[in-house]
Amino acid sequence: MSSGITAAAAARLPLVRVAVLSGLIVTVVPGIAFGESIGTSGTAPYVTHFVFRPLTSIDIPGLGSVTPLEAVGTTQNLKGEAMLDKMSAHCMALNVSSGDKKYIDGACVLADKDGDKIFSTFDTRDVDKTQADFSCGTHIITGGTGKYDGITGREPFACNVMPALAGPGGYTAMDIPHNTTWEIKPKQVGRTAPSTTGTTKP
Repeated sequence: MSSGITAAAAARLPLVRVAVLSGLIVTVVPGIAFGESIGTSGTAPYVTHFVFRPLTSIDIPGLGSVTPLEAVGTTQNLKGEAMLDKMSAHCMALNVSSGDKKYIDGACVLADKDGDKIFSTFDTRDVDKTQADFSCGTHIITGGTGKYDGITGREPFACNVMPALAGPGGYTAMDIPHNTTWEIKPKQVGRTAPSTTGTTKP
């Protein structure tokens, strides 16, 4: 064996050791490579920092108004856990005010760094009276993709208005704290009825 080949092989040994060690870490501690596990159920207090943009408006003085809104923001888990933390939020909402009817409803999608998503609807008329700190309305989690496939849940929320934003356009800011109870159920595989072909009655 030539000294050149021996030297090259020796130089590669540290890289081989690193590769093998990395493989062992992934095998033994998968959470290091793939992120903290979110589990299959739990509670998650988190806040979404939103900016709202009015898209248009119908305003009839003395009768009522309706304004579609687009909201974007980011989430922060208040316990520092992985669930519902550092996700991007994108919502569409309808703000209605007509006589004694004053409400906002709509739908949201949250996306994490892996591109997995959670979908929910919300309504400020649906208030959980048992949670006084979250008296602005309720999100209903209706499903998700990727690691959130099969997720459902309820999210009573509060509405904390932030200082007015500078500049034109009527943009507003709001922090929306949520108290989420969620569960991820595996999808049920359909069962095929047993065949009766070839059977005889007693």
